[in-house]
Amino acid sequence: MTALTDPQKESFRLSMLLNDSRYRSITIQIVTLIAFLTLIGWLLNNTAQNLADLGKEPSFRFLTQPSGYDINQRLLEYTSQDTNLRAAFLGLLNTLIVAIMGCIAATVVGVIVGVLRLSNNWIVARLMTFYVEIFRNVPVLLWIVFTMAILIESLPAPNKFRGDTPEASMLLGDSVALTNRGFYVPEPLFSRSLGDLDVLGDASLRFGISLDLVAIVATLLAGVLLAGLFAKRANRIQAATGVRPKTWHWRLGVIVLPTAALLAYLGLHWGHPELRGFNFQGGTYMRNSLIALWLALSLYTAAFIAEIVRAGILAISKGQTEAAAALGLRSRRIMSLVVLPQALRVIVPPLISQYLNLTKNSSLAIAVGYMDITGTLMGITLNQTGRELETVLMTMLIYLTISLVISGAMNIYNNSVKLQER
Repeated sequence: MTALTDPQKESFRLSMLLNDSRYRSITIQIVTLIAFLTLIGWLLNNTAQNLADLGKEPSFRFLTQPSGYDINQRLLEYTSQDTNLRAAFLGLLNTLIVAIMGCIAATVVGVIVGVLRLSNNWIVARLMTFYVEIFRNVPVLLWIVFTMAILIESLPAPNKFRGDTPEASMLLGDSVALTNRGFYVPEPLFSRSLGDLDVLGDASLRFGISLDLVAIVATLLAGVLLAGLFAKRANRIQAATGVRPKTWHWRLGVIVLPTAALLAYLGLHWGHPELRGFNFQGGTYMRNSLIALWLALSLYTAAFIAEIVRAGILAISKGQTEAAAALGLRSRRIMSLVVLPQALRVIVPPLISQYLNLTKNSSLAIAVGYMDITGTLMGITLNQTGRELETVLMTMLIYLTISLVISGAMNIYNNSVKLQER
């Protein structure tokens, strides 16, 4: 009788790489990886050879050359004699401004619209439905251009504010001016400023961060964390006794009072815009291109977020709402304490995609003349230097990094609100 061979002790043969199920999948993956890396290597080598034949070897020395153009909306000092690297850096800051402002505004509007779409009031629900349908079914580029046209045509020119009986007037006690060139709002100034900290010594960037801003942000974060501890304590008491203590005044106090005390110590005062010559001077200037881009992206993305919020709320069983109502909770408390905390597990994953879409859609800023990273590095710098490969790769890397940071931060938050299983 022939003894059965133990498959674990069978000697290895090359044919087993394809015939043996234990090795077949690994073999296919290794072969695919080698083929993919070979293809990438061939493409890179072919690209480098073609560029060399054209006399355009890959180089990033153009970043140290003078940019030769102006940037109309900027956070830091900049002149046309600064380098292309600094111009790209300011474009990146402009992109981040739109992305952060847009995500915040779109979230607030989207949550409100999503909740109101489920309202028992027929008129309110239909109005919100009309908003969602009209915004998400029209391309965002058209909304950007349309919003820009409204700002230009409907708002007065700066000269309309001049004279004893001006045709237009400033708002909020002559501190805010809304013009067809942009918005002028008060600028925060500090009489006892802590100064600036130069975090990048490179002359091409010359990036300094305000110590006043660092102190204010740190104080706010500390207050928010302390307010969170008050909320957790209230949750523990409610879980133990069924009665939730009122902590809103304590939570508001630990956020507002320390921040107000710090602002008073720094000597906060406001610099108001004033009409001088042909335009307003002083204050903080926000170009109409920034306002149009921000409003259009926020309202457009909010329509999609509203549907995500509505779907998340509908995913929660009505029994949850009925049980909370039976305990005597009001509708507002039911929504904030019962429905939304559970709906977040459904809302957050698709919400990440909408944040990423808004950030990438900000590249349409060039349509209204807003100088973001696409308009600076991928626009004027590319056309002036002819370094299309380098500029495109840098822009792709920048957007990839921003997207990964947003996705990572939101995934961390998603893990914090997901259902904890025992």
